[in-house]
Amino acid sequence: MLTAARLGAVALTAAVLTGTAAPAFAATASPSGSASPYALVTAPATDSVLAAAAAAASASATPSAPASAALPAGLYGQADPTYDGVFRQGLSLLALHTEGITPAASAVDWLTGQQCADGGWPSYNPTPAKACSAATEDTNATSMAVQALVALGGHDSAVAKAVAWYKQVQNNDGGWSYNPGTASDANSTGLVVSALLAAKADPATVVRGGHSAIAGLDSFQLGCSAPKADQGAFAYQPNKNGSLTANNAATVQAALAIGGGFLPVTDPAAASSAQPSATCSDALRSASQYLSAQLGADGGHLTAPLAGSSTPAPDYNDTAWAALSLANNGWPAPAKTAVEWLRQNGEAWIQGSTGQASPAALALLILDAKATGLDPHSFGTTDLVSQLVATGPTPAAVPAASAATGAPTAAAKKSGSGGPNWLIFGVLFVAAVGGGILISYNRAKGKRS
Repeated sequence: MLTAARLGAVALTAAVLTGTAAPAFAATASPSGSASPYALVTAPATDSVLAAAAAAASASATPSAPASAALPAGLYGQADPTYDGVFRQGLSLLALHTEGITPAASAVDWLTGQQCADGGWPSYNPTPAKACSAATEDTNATSMAVQALVALGGHDSAVAKAVAWYKQVQNNDGGWSYNPGTASDANSTGLVVSALLAAKADPATVVRGGHSAIAGLDSFQLGCSAPKADQGAFAYQPNKNGSLTANNAATVQAALAIGGGFLPVTDPAAASSAQPSATCSDALRSASQYLSAQLGADGGHLTAPLAGSSTPAPDYNDTAWAALSLANNGWPAPAKTAVEWLRQNGEAWIQGSTGQASPAALALLILDAKATGLDPHSFGTTDLVSQLVATGPTPAAVPAASAATGAPTAAAKKSGSGGPNWLIFGVLFVAAVGGGILISYNRAKGKRS
């Protein structure tokens, strides 16, 4: 059963997949009263065909919001946060942490302030002073919040409450649903397992109805009875007759979890050996083999049909998650192929149809770059880190600048040099030459024994 929140999330996923962007809210001023100086002027070309397709899909796929609605000062991004506010905040904090950036207190406080009294997180609560509705709590958002807070450190109580909540809302099959009380699905179960691993809670000991979290996740994987091309994949949910249908979106997140992984993937596993020896009964390697084959079949990326059409389009989000799972699981070659494709073609996703910078997409690309040994400050012609920082409140501290990044140093930010005056100068310069500032749009690892 799809709840209203789940339907909205599906619509948002369709928008993210195709490179569209949700409507912008009115931004509130940062606590410092100034724009972040950690910004980048960049305007790579976008694919006109993808942009046109994205624009067509956005009419029905993106949630609407009142033009006058104001977003919290600590939140990353300007698009409607109804279905992804907590998720994108967690991703953003994770990505910035991997770069040694100390986020603004307001950004972390906003995330912790969204936690419900029972330990879960909603997708987004515009009035956190009011008690959460249990039906709106979101296992996916909670996973991203937990992984971010574990990485940042110092939030043991919030993390422990979230683990207790997961145990409370676990289904009798060992899995989890997007919102509690509905049927388990592979994406949600995979994300929960990753959160448990990050929190050092052994998912094999998290049991309900005689089924552990691991058993719940394993139940979605296609095994030796499936067609050879589908073996190792995960289904989103079983069909009505109990059969399983391979689903790329389910596989990319479930594969990270069965590999004992969580975000950020900063210490990839040793490379797997040649794959002809892999068998359909090897859950981890068969999942990675499936993803590798899917990427190879489409030139280094995954595809999915556009909404209302059978025509496949590049699936940027799933491609980014596939790279993280493959890197974590010891398949660096296909992971790097996917990230290279994103580096060359991801601007349609980064930018979106409205030009609204997506912190979630930028954060995923930063995490991809880190997992595959690339420099997120030089991702093609793009500095992903600068662009992500520019979508939120000014960080409390950034690392010293290097010749490669050109980012302002913590000392410069503290003194004001390289700050708002630098940004204003950049804006005026670009305007003078007829250009425009395009802030490009857009999950440390463990092993299961």
